[in-house]
Amino acid sequence: MAAQLNLSGPPDSGRSSLTDQSMSSRTSNRSLRVAEKERRKNEAEDPSVLALQYFYNVEAGTPVNGNDEVERNLVLVEQVAYRNGLSPEAISIMLEFAMSLRMGHSLCPRVLKCLIPVTVVPQEAVVRGVSWLGVGKIPVSTQVLFIKWVLTVFDMIDAKDQLRAIYGFIFSFVSEENLCPFICHLLYLLTSKQIVRVFRVRKLLELQSKLGRQPFLLNLLSLYKVFCPELVTLSIPSRSKSVFKNHNMPWKSALFAVQKRNGSQVASSISLASASKDGTNRRKRKHHHLEIPVLSAVVNKQPQTETSRRLVPLVQIQSVAELLENMDHIELPAQMGSLLGSSLALQYLDCVQDESALLRLNFWLGYALHEELLFCGDGASQNSEESLQFLNKLLSTQHFLQEGFSSSDAFLYKFLNVWDGSLLRPQILGLLSNIPVIPSSQIGRLLFEPLMQLFFTSSVFFKCGLIECLNNMLLKWLIWHSVYALEDDLDISLNSHTSINMTLSGFKDSVMGLVDFVGRLASIGLQLEGCHSLLLSFILDFYTMVCDTFLKYGLPLVVMPPPGVFYPALFATDPVSVDRLAFIMYRYKVNLTSAKSQEKLTEQAFHISRQTFREFNNYTVYMVNCLWNSKMFQPGMGVQLGEELLLKSNVPQYWTSFDLVHHPAFMSYAIDFHQKCWPGKKDIDLDSIKHSKPWSWYLEYLFSQGYDGLALFVQSNIRAGQGNGQQGDSLST
Repeated sequence: MAAQLNLSGPPDSGRSSLTDQSMSSRTSNRSLRVAEKERRKNEAEDPSVLALQYFYNVEAGTPVNGNDEVERNLVLVEQVAYRNGLSPEAISIMLEFAMSLRMGHSLCPRVLKCLIPVTVVPQEAVVRGVSWLGVGKIPVSTQVLFIKWVLTVFDMIDAKDQLRAIYGFIFSFVSEENLCPFICHLLYLLTSKQIVRVFRVRKLLELQSKLGRQPFLLNLLSLYKVFCPELVTLSIPSRSKSVFKNHNMPWKSALFAVQKRNGSQVASSISLASASKDGTNRRKRKHHHLEIPVLSAVVNKQPQTETSRRLVPLVQIQSVAELLENMDHIELPAQMGSLLGSSLALQYLDCVQDESALLRLNFWLGYALHEELLFCGDGASQNSEESLQFLNKLLSTQHFLQEGFSSSDAFLYKFLNVWDGSLLRPQILGLLSNIPVIPSSQIGRLLFEPLMQLFFTSSVFFKCGLIECLNNMLLKWLIWHSVYALEDDLDISLNSHTSINMTLSGFKDSVMGLVDFVGRLASIGLQLEGCHSLLLSFILDFYTMVCDTFLKYGLPLVVMPPPGVFYPALFATDPVSVDRLAFIMYRYKVNLTSAKSQEKLTEQAFHISRQTFREFNNYTVYMVNCLWNSKMFQPGMGVQLGEELLLKSNVPQYWTSFDLVHHPAFMSYAIDFHQKCWPGKKDIDLDSIKHSKPWSWYLEYLFSQGYDGLALFVQSNIRAGQGNGQQGDSLST
């Protein structure tokens, strides 16, 4: 480390006071004088201190060419800087020397590149450096290099209040075309709500009309819009990449080496960039961004004012009661990612709805997800335990808030196109189920196309997981509609953190698109997997919710399952699937009947298409004919086979193959009932169950096994007193 510089010659005030206090003891006084003499002797012999004294005292106009003394002293400062870093006093001296142009501008870039701080950077030195920009003598390239240095060491500046005080002076440099990108970045870091003014917004819009939609201008305008949306009417793309470029190339390796040698940590923006060995391989580096920061108070605080004294750091809040008492005086942490690890912080975020806090959190979250999971090509980060823990924490946060983050949604839309379906499957599907409603014009491109490719090329277990994920997604959409939708069909906001609005008809189109998509997946998936019972179970879970969209969730929409789902469930070999299908058809009838009655009572009720009634009636008649009337494969039925083919099958009375007695799912119950009803008979005649009295006993016995769905279907579609072989009810259109 560079030795501290004693510029005034005699001992400083601190050492003088110590000497005055020691006058009472001669022995102690003599020891101090000896120590002071030794220290001054060492300083006089330290060439680095002499070098700093030279740059502090050098007069303006001193020539550079042929000046061996300046070269020797500068080399000494560079050696100290690159080896151990410069102290705050040394930073101040060298920065003032460079920006004041006392020896011309040829040495400025070289001096700026060796300003490697070992601890902190004095704010006063930075402010004085900025003030020199207004002199107009510094070359543009040197001005750019200086601003890059300020951006690099920004997190190491000991305070920011004086920099914010000269915000207007810094803003005046946005008109300089070469400085504009770097000035916008610095302004972005310094901006607060009180700083946003109309004239600044107008100036940025004027520059945009001149330079075009440059990212650095859009990023600063987007921040202005977060603080004062009424001042920025410009439409800014929600998925624009709000990231400034790193400008720490001249200092990153030296900073990393100095901090590593001294055993301390560099600011995250510096150390992470320094970990890269080659800029061309930046997508393969591992940033360790997935470590959730510890909740801590803001570092490098400004001098306290009356307002800041009332602020309570969020880390000091220990209970909900304290949170409620200080709700209007909470100071957010330095790193917004730390909010994910604190339930109290999430409660505050959910209650206050601070747009700037959400912007910071979404920025951090989106950057971490993209860099560690999407852009990491070597797979090292993707398979790590760190990624698993991070995504689990993100999932628990979304469940706590009952909604997702826009940054995680944007990440998923990109990640699905490169996902293999197995990497972190539970976590990815969990995040996918939290995606908010997507407009029907975009849902196909963003979700359906990549998911369809994954579905048809993956195992049955992935198919089950995806159907469950889409089921949870639809459930969240419907719950959102039932809670937040307005009764007068006005535009409704998708969630509290987005400006996207959607009409009721648009929401219905999105829901119908999702239901139809699951229907296509289910139909083809059951064919590919041979009507796998586990897959069928997840599909019936989905339609158990779909059948009640009108009565349970208040959505004026009824969508019937496709034939590729209905018939495999009806002909399933397990009784549970048939019972669940019967319950689904019963709930469809209740919903359609209620909607039909409301349609007759009021003109404002939604209109149900004849096609929906026709599909329901066809399904119901077919189920009644199969299960109750023993009229399988009759003309006009949904499933038809040629008479010759049926005779070749050698199945006796094939038309009774799927009634409640002979159906493969219920035959074991029929045999058990027959043995209990006629225990003495050795020959089993299942047709004897269809007689009037045994039939009613059999139904009572079957329904007592827990098949409530089947019981409700029979009770709602078979008139009281009807016996076996009679037609059931149907709905009229």
